[in-house]
Amino acid sequence: MARGQSGLESAGMFKRVLVANRGEIAVRIIRTLRRLGIASVAVYSDVDATALHVRCADRAIYIGESPPAESYLDGEAILEAALESGAEAIHSGYGFLSENAEFAEACAEAGIVFIGPSPEAMRSMGDKVQARRLMSAAGVPVVPGYDGADGRAGALEKAVAEIGFPLMVKAAAGGGGRGMRVVRVEDELQPALEAANREATAAFGDGRLFIERLIEGGRHIEAQIFGDNTGRVAFLGERECSIQRRHQKVVEETPSSAVSDAVRAQIADAAVKAGEAVGYQNAGTVEFLLAPDDSFYFLEMNTRLQVEHPVTEQVLGVDLVEWQLRVAAGEPLPDPLPEPRGSSIEFRVYAEDPRAGFLPRPGIVEELRAPDEARLDSGYESGDEISTFYDPLIAKLVVHAESRELAVEEAQRALGEVLVRGPVTNLQLLRSIAGGEDFAAGRFDVNWLERQLAAATLELATPERALIAAAVADLDPVPSEPWAMGAWRGSGLGGLLRYQVDGEEVDVGHSRTRAGSWALTFAGKTVAVEASAQGPAEWRFDLDGDSFVATARRLPAFVEVRLEGSVYAIERLGLKRQSGPALATRIPGGGAAVTAPMPGVVLKIAVSEGEAVRAGQTLAVLEAMKMEHALKAPADAVVKEVLVEEGQRVEEGALLISLGPAASDAGDEGGD
Repeated sequence: MARGQSGLESAGMFKRVLVANRGEIAVRIIRTLRRLGIASVAVYSDVDATALHVRCADRAIYIGESPPAESYLDGEAILEAALESGAEAIHSGYGFLSENAEFAEACAEAGIVFIGPSPEAMRSMGDKVQARRLMSAAGVPVVPGYDGADGRAGALEKAVAEIGFPLMVKAAAGGGGRGMRVVRVEDELQPALEAANREATAAFGDGRLFIERLIEGGRHIEAQIFGDNTGRVAFLGERECSIQRRHQKVVEETPSSAVSDAVRAQIADAAVKAGEAVGYQNAGTVEFLLAPDDSFYFLEMNTRLQVEHPVTEQVLGVDLVEWQLRVAAGEPLPDPLPEPRGSSIEFRVYAEDPRAGFLPRPGIVEELRAPDEARLDSGYESGDEISTFYDPLIAKLVVHAESRELAVEEAQRALGEVLVRGPVTNLQLLRSIAGGEDFAAGRFDVNWLERQLAAATLELATPERALIAAAVADLDPVPSEPWAMGAWRGSGLGGLLRYQVDGEEVDVGHSRTRAGSWALTFAGKTVAVEASAQGPAEWRFDLDGDSFVATARRLPAFVEVRLEGSVYAIERLGLKRQSGPALATRIPGGGAAVTAPMPGVVLKIAVSEGEAVRAGQTLAVLEAMKMEHALKAPADAVVKEVLVEEGQRVEEGALLISLGPAASDAGDEGGD
């Protein structure tokens, strides 16, 4: 038999495969199918009719309306599409139906191969309580906690006295951070149980919970395993996934700088035992918590391909999706396995607003660009729209180098060259992480990012110097540039330029003090700027002795600024306008309007009309883009009116709750 690029034997391969997913993972799978000469079938919802994964596939079939429950989670519709198209197999990627044992069984009954593990393995590991017990019996260390048969809130409360605080509440059927809450004091327990139960029920249709002791200072280490039909389970290296926000991974890498060769051998042994305990086949990930003393504990097993699988592919030089296809077709794993080479890091680029609590911000991707030397996995191209119905992930930027030190340097360069124009993104956060001393030294744990954000030690917004460069370039254009700025400069704005920077509108007042010298006013301050053109689109600036050089390339709707190794798109408003409302806006006179920060569904109304509330108290919970968002009171107040109901879908900016001044505030009015 001939061997493919993966090193696996080329036997009877599938001729047509349906991809039961969307976005970047669907595109990524379809590209592997195309390389292997396998026909691809995409499925799509209303909002995805012209999506990139649809455009990439050989054929696309409509499966339902935009909400996931009516399309990508509709197993019957997907099976009908597979049968209609003549697909021999279904690849579900990750999320949606990828770990649904009932769907895998339905595929088998329909005579279609499900590319993944057996339904029995899914059930064993999909229920986190059962998985804990199974792993303990197999000799895999587990975190101390309560996994009793009764996973309802009342039984869990009784177990807390034995475990103590701090602890972690988790969904028995969960994964990906859904239904997970940290509880440090007793007063937080009941709200955490209610929120985790509600989120788990919505995400998995199963609200059962369990609790584990919270291990402080731990690192999230996961092991990539792969099993074939000969009974062999192989370890393909570990991944470091500790840089997380709200239990969602932001940066991943392999190998982990915290794992010694001795600990790696122990993790490999435990991961293989976990796979063998359930007769695992295909790709899977065993997740562990590594304590500061190098002890480690089983967290869960993801019975699917992981979002961060590209870093493993980069160091091994393989295509794990091809491996999945070949193993599902009955081929064995290669022997020997490929040896890892170098270090790889992945950064997740999201459409979200860091300065608004990382709320997802859907919109049009007007331009998406990355350096050729980096890998960019994305479900979008320029002109595509990010929908409110699905995850706000825009792309995964992946770098690879011969050492971690070189990989970090390559990451800094690549992140500086990435340009996403249109939606607000977390790019500046990723640049701040990659450029920091802690990241370079590998000094972080699972709570590191949350601590840095709370301490405001990471830069979240576009630097003011990029805004200054854009303004000066607009006010004093280089004659050789193709787009003249005279119309902008003389458009009757009366000494005011208006921009959109990271989703925020910024007015820049300006006055020329002399040739090459400007006074710019923005964000409540005035800056004296000396500017001189160094060449086409290149400027040198002096701000009270702080000198820097930037390149500002003017385009019809925005200024592209290159500054200190990073590129920024500074939008001009008047030509384009995009902004979102605040969660809660103070109203003169002591009232407040609580509005929807984005389209979504009202999951919970936590207050009643006439109720007195305190500043920071949760008033309502909105579910949008696969996440829950607590809407809080901006100050002590009284609920005047609740304008929506639980279960109601609302649009961005919709008024949800109106507040009046607190009784003490009202009593103060008119006094001296």
